[in-house]
Amino acid sequence: MILTQEQQAMLDGAQGEVLAKVMKTLVMYGDAFGAEKMVPVTSKYNHLVTSFGLKMMTPVFDLMQQLIDAGVVSSQQFSVDPRPVDKNVPANFLQNLIFNKIMYATQDFYEGQLGKLGLMDKDAFTCTCYMDEVGNKPGKGDVLSWAESSAVVYANSVLGARCNRNSGIIDLMGSIAGYVPYFGLLTDEGRKATWLVKIKTTKKPEAQLLGSAIGMKVMEAVPYIEGLDAWLGSELDDAACTYLKDFGAATASNGAVGLYHIENLTPEAKEQGRALLADGAQVYVIDDAELERVYKNYPVIWKNPEAKPKLCFMGCPHMSLEQLKSWTDKVEASLKEAGNDKVVIPTVFTASPAVLKEFEKTSYAARLKATGVITSYICPLMYMNNPLCGKMPVITSSNKLRTYTTARYYTDDEILAQITKGGANA
Repeated sequence: MILTQEQQAMLDGAQGEVLAKVMKTLVMYGDAFGAEKMVPVTSKYNHLVTSFGLKMMTPVFDLMQQLIDAGVVSSQQFSVDPRPVDKNVPANFLQNLIFNKIMYATQDFYEGQLGKLGLMDKDAFTCTCYMDEVGNKPGKGDVLSWAESSAVVYANSVLGARCNRNSGIIDLMGSIAGYVPYFGLLTDEGRKATWLVKIKTTKKPEAQLLGSAIGMKVMEAVPYIEGLDAWLGSELDDAACTYLKDFGAATASNGAVGLYHIENLTPEAKEQGRALLADGAQVYVIDDAELERVYKNYPVIWKNPEAKPKLCFMGCPHMSLEQLKSWTDKVEASLKEAGNDKVVIPTVFTASPAVLKEFEKTSYAARLKATGVITSYICPLMYMNNPLCGKMPVITSSNKLRTYTTARYYTDDEILAQITKGGANA
């Protein structure tokens, strides 16, 4: 790798041994992927994936402390993924014991370390850092050192920023050094699409289901999607961005997609059109039957597949303000139709602390609370990692949560019927 004079000096220890180790790690990371140079990180803020104080993460805490003790902190402030626990989310005595005394016993200590390293503020815990309410929204062409797959794919695709699918700790190191290796999705060639996906459904595809189908088919490749603009339009308004948030998270978790292009909608596709397609791109046609095939092939890993759901999670990734409002309307209407006053399954809607604060300023907040739905800033995935919670029959319309936990996937309409009427097809 060819380094600039400043980068070489950093590697040689001119700014201390600890920063030299940080640069050495980044160089080794770049070498592994054939990077020929480093490029500056240009975004105002960074985003880290590691937000949870698991006791088994002692090596991470030790590394963080070395950075703090040496004064080697982030050159950017950063947001970080959601907190793993919230007392407002239903949990019994034993589940809480495992959460607070075993799994996340070092949460407060770790959050203190994050604060010293450059955390934006005490509420900057969310997987949807790019929302306006949170304030960590990079610009088109910005070079990032982010981790969190759902945030990376959104930043690349919807915002037109440039970021590889980095791991935890590498994200922080790129921010500290101010440089990242130049390869993959940072390059023009790496942003070319090697799959052409043709949408031929008779109705608007479920975002999480469509993303799942594409992710499992193309894996880590870049897809160019034709026909989705017929359902989303040609402008990135709140509704389209909310759809793409959930769609992208599913492509990134059910596969390993870090960037997609949607014809006539996303920035690079609007500018370059089919010039983004690489020679020899493969074709994948998605119609109603294909989505049904994908849905029917999801495994059900509950001990008792016929069990009655005990909890519903919505918001993985975190819900937008637009989603909280629209779901309030839907829950109220469905409850009225069923003749019920409150949801019949304990239900948690998760969103960033900043979004929840804005939601509380609206009339929707009291209305949603009256339905029995709980709002929280928690990470549903971290909740489900508790072995006692993992045994519970939990339902969700998040394909990310389905993929990484025992939660069972249903479409949005089926979830609505279950939580308000007691059955997926009620």
